[in-house]
Amino acid sequence: MSDPFATKFSHVKPHDTSFIGEGLRDFFLYRDLGIADATHGKVIAHLVKANHAPEKGTGWHRHEADFHIVIMLKGWARFMYGDKETLVAAGDCVHQAPGIVHFLFDYSEDMEYLEVVGPADFKSIDAEGPCAVPEPTPWPAAVTG
Repeated sequence: MSDPFATKFSHVKPHDTSFIGEGLRDFFLYRDLGIADATHGKVIAHLVKANHAPEKGTGWHRHEADFHIVIMLKGWARFMYGDKETLVAAGDCVHQAPGIVHFLFDYSEDMEYLEVVGPADFKSIDAEGPCAVPEPTPWPAAVTG
């Protein structure tokens, strides 16, 4: 007899799921990759892309998660991790240590990243920021780095 809680095989193709605006942030679109279902909520993986230009960003926050990575697939995003500004460009991978206070404040029009978080129902909690945050770059200007 098979274990009903065992991780399941999953294969999601681009036409299987669409980008939708029903996620954590209304200025991003999210595409579910079926991992939360396959892992019974142990992990979530989704593609995230810009929906419109940054206005105020995410605000300072932290996540209650055991594991959290962001792999930038296209474009770039600027984050504050604590008091350190970090440019995350296509090809970069960031491991967000559990509880790190951060703020995504700027991103390119073509920004798209893969986000993998465990558990799937992780919480995002507003937090006090340690410093001021730079202004976002108006679109279509580009940042290189």
